[in-house]
Amino acid sequence: MLKIGNKTFQSRLLLGTGKYPSFEVQKEAVQVSEAEILTFAVRRMNVFEPSQPNFLEMLDLSTYTLLPNTAGAKTAEEAVRTAKLAKASGLCDMVKVEVIGCDRSLLPDPVETLKASEMLLEEGFTVLTYTSDDVVLAKRLEEMGVHAIMPGASPIGSGKGILNPLHLKFIIEQSKVPVIIDAGIGSPKDAAYAMELGADAVLLNTAVSGAKDPVKMAGAMKLAIQAGRLGFEAGRIDERDYAVASSPMEGLLPT
Repeated sequence: MLKIGNKTFQSRLLLGTGKYPSFEVQKEAVQVSEAEILTFAVRRMNVFEPSQPNFLEMLDLSTYTLLPNTAGAKTAEEAVRTAKLAKASGLCDMVKVEVIGCDRSLLPDPVETLKASEMLLEEGFTVLTYTSDDVVLAKRLEEMGVHAIMPGASPIGSGKGILNPLHLKFIIEQSKVPVIIDAGIGSPKDAAYAMELGADAVLLNTAVSGAKDPVKMAGAMKLAIQAGRLGFEAGRIDERDYAVASSPMEGLLPT
């Protein structure tokens, strides 16, 4: 089971809800993925205006936990205001903290991210923080008390996969809270690799919504994450520079 704060989940796939070709495709992809946590950018939907198109109306919300994120925030104060807006609308008291510091790379601002996380913890939120693969920053966030750390595999929406597995492994090994690989995943092999490294979960959006067939890709990602987790729990063999016979040489019958 995946435990975040006081909530538990069976699925280790968190799914974003942006950029799908239609609400119908989005709904089907969500169902096929079997994700239990859905994330969305609060600033990209009018949570108080019932007349506006809303993907939430397409889903049975009793079966999902919503994870609003603070995408678009450039400062801690902006992120906190956005999180409070989502909470006031009655959506959820969990929030994904996202404070972008560079418009070109979309990498997070470490100073404002720390500040926003601390402010939201003081407000009683369940805080999941999007960060870079900075090992020390991840440690500081955990010491502060965040409920999950979400290091990026590569730049948001890039599809480049895992660029720095060593740093992700360091973060995973040192963390006592869930580590959710977020951003840059492009294919099922990337998702499986993240889980093989020991990640607790993977958050996807563009890799599914931007696929030629988002519904099939949602299913593929679900299976990849399950396989990667099983592989991690099973424990892979050690890598060697030279061949090792799969059949022992001892006890062979003479020819």
